[in-house]
Amino acid sequence: MQSSVMKVCTAFPAEYAKYGHVKMHHGYTNVLGMGDSSTWRLPCLNRYVYMFLAPLLIPIITPLVTMERLRHVELRAALRTLGLISLGLYSHYWLLLNVSGFKSPGSALACMLITRSLLAHPYLHVNIFQHIGLPMFSQDKKPRRIHMMSLGVLNLPRLPVLDWAFGHSIISCHVEHHLFPRLSDNMCLKVKPVVSQFLHEKQLPYNEDSYLARFWLFLSRYEELMVQAPPITELVGLQ
Repeated sequence: MQSSVMKVCTAFPAEYAKYGHVKMHHGYTNVLGMGDSSTWRLPCLNRYVYMFLAPLLIPIITPLVTMERLRHVELRAALRTLGLISLGLYSHYWLLLNVSGFKSPGSALACMLITRSLLAHPYLHVNIFQHIGLPMFSQDKKPRRIHMMSLGVLNLPRLPVLDWAFGHSIISCHVEHHLFPRLSDNMCLKVKPVVSQFLHEKQLPYNEDSYLARFWLFLSRYEELMVQAPPITELVGLQ
């Protein structure tokens, strides 16, 4: 059921989302070439296009990426996914024309793009702010899980709009989410003080920074963080 809802609402296959996020990103957080958030790096774009304009294209790019991914699955699954995605997009379009009162197809399509782009900027930014720019590891010398999650994950402060749109586990409890991915948003918030205290007691980093600080960091160091290959962090004594 959740898989079908995701396809209808986001126009992206749930199976690929699960593989990319759960299996790779969580299993190999900040390991180069595996779970290092490199999906979000587009070296061909300059910093201003990437940070300000590129997010507006996410609603258009997502179905195109989906079409490319569907070439690699069996026909029955591809047709089912395509049908659910088409249902979601057409339902949105139909509601705008027949319920919301839009008079022309062009205005309805423009509204679809605008509404689906409302949170595209923070969606893109959060995906890079919380991992890229932190220590990166090689596949053959990755540290133990506790070190990987402590070093390679960052929490942003609580922000009402982002908390409502994405949940605590994506924004202010991202470290907790990576350590305990099965915990609910509410439980991540409850264990946050315990996790922070534990990591500090073990003299491990508990990374936190503001949205604005990360935004300016990426603008000022865009070439280093998003264009050039990030350097591998050598953790002597932790492997």
